[in-house]
Amino acid sequence: MLEEALREIGIEPSELMVSQLRKYYEMIIEKNKVMNLTAITDEKEFVYKHFVDSLSMMTETGLSKADEAAKATALKACSENTPCRMIDVGTGAGFPGLVLKIVYPQIDMTLFDSLKKRLTFLDEVIDELGLTGVRTFHGRAEDIGHDKLHRGVYDIVTARAVANLSTLSEYCLPLVKKGGMFVAYKSAQAGEEAESAKKAVELLGGKVTDIREFTLPGTDYQRALVYVEKVKDTPARYPRKAGTPAKEPL
Repeated sequence: MLEEALREIGIEPSELMVSQLRKYYEMIIEKNKVMNLTAITDEKEFVYKHFVDSLSMMTETGLSKADEAAKATALKACSENTPCRMIDVGTGAGFPGLVLKIVYPQIDMTLFDSLKKRLTFLDEVIDELGLTGVRTFHGRAEDIGHDKLHRGVYDIVTARAVANLSTLSEYCLPLVKKGGMFVAYKSAQAGEEAESAKKAVELLGGKVTDIREFTLPGTDYQRALVYVEKVKDTPARYPRKAGTPAKEPL
């Protein structure tokens, strides 16, 4: 089923890829008995709503043609055998970041979260799967955005978090280098949200280049991806102090 799902979105599965994803699933289900990692435990639902969904930003399933060239450079760099740095903000149980790393092992991946115990679990998965070029980082998004080791250095920043786009943009855009891409995983009808966040995105140095709405293969689950290109440096005062972006979105 996993192999069929990957082929359905244009990814030819290798034995290693499938075995690593399977082991990752098993470790989550086992850890889920003592720690809340996911409400989705059914195998088929898990494959589509976690694995396939995580990979959707790198596949052509339902890809809109609007401004396709604008986002192609960063995404192609991470899908081909070229250097690419990516950070997954609010990674949780590792979606989408760890799934992307398993399927595209050439990506240099940072899994970032504010909850240490989630990252401790992900360190166990990374060790068990023998992955290299991937690390976890603990902290608050408002702080990492001012850290010289992370600010403005990533080709792609992803977030599959439950937060409005204005808040997510303040967390994520400071981390993206100029010419790079912030990709927000959202539910359906992201157009209105993107329109209301337009001023904030522009203030933070970004430009929404595409909104891709689609039905997740194998489900009736409506999803959307918002692609934001980093066109200029983020002003030094952003992100604001801890808690402010969520309480007072730009």
